[in-house]
Amino acid sequence: MAPTTESETQAHQAVVREEFTRQAGAYAAAPVITDADRIARLVGAIDPQPADRAIEIATGPGYVAMALAARCREVVGIDLTPAPIAIAERTSRERGLANVRFQVGEASHLPFADGAFDIAVCRFAFHHFEHPAAILAQMRRVCRVGGTVAIEDLFASENPARAAYYNQVERLRDGSHTRALALSELVAMTAEAGLELERIHSDRLTVNTAAWLASAQTPAAKAAEVRRLLDDDLRRDLSGMRPFSDAAGLRFIQRIAALVCRKL
Repeated sequence: MAPTTESETQAHQAVVREEFTRQAGAYAAAPVITDADRIARLVGAIDPQPADRAIEIATGPGYVAMALAARCREVVGIDLTPAPIAIAERTSRERGLANVRFQVGEASHLPFADGAFDIAVCRFAFHHFEHPAAILAQMRRVCRVGGTVAIEDLFASENPARAAYYNQVERLRDGSHTRALALSELVAMTAEAGLELERIHSDRLTVNTAAWLASAQTPAAKAAEVRRLLDDDLRRDLSGMRPFSDAAGLRFIQRIAALVCRKL
């Protein structure tokens, strides 16, 4: 595969900005994003200390950053897109949080010194990155030796054909999706980055297809193709999404993993 050019990277960033400007409000209200128990589990696994300084990469509406702020000295949330940052700033003001701030910036070029933070975390964003290993390297760089680097994201099948089918569905729904990695790829990537995996947990989320498509404002033609692929998947078990129909309509499973690592 040819290396990604600067113009291709800028084009993808433009897609991300467009999608998350359009989706900002719906994304900030999505159950998996707002789930307080899920956020608490991730923060608990990170185990922040009162003197810690933390950064959340691709912070979106900033919920993890704000949860960390309740237990840390200082937290920074950074995101490529201004619209979700505006939501995060408004919510943090409403919560009266004085030790968290948000800014627009690129995860691939974090504007912070080496070792500036005790904790670096990224949640539900690695499947939007063109070069996730490069983002992880930036997270490692800005984290101090002995500090914590954590990722939570969707993961795909270990079978390449099944993973490709799953990612095709995700890309049709949201053009900013690049590729959800297999769990083994996520684990290997942390090791290659010079991180030591300390804790890992995974679970499954049942997703209502209609609500999922509506939250991304997927165009009608692409939404119809998503439903067609899920219907075929239901009959032939093609992706690991395990679609099914019940009184709530067409639904499927998303698999999610959180990896908490120590910087060596």
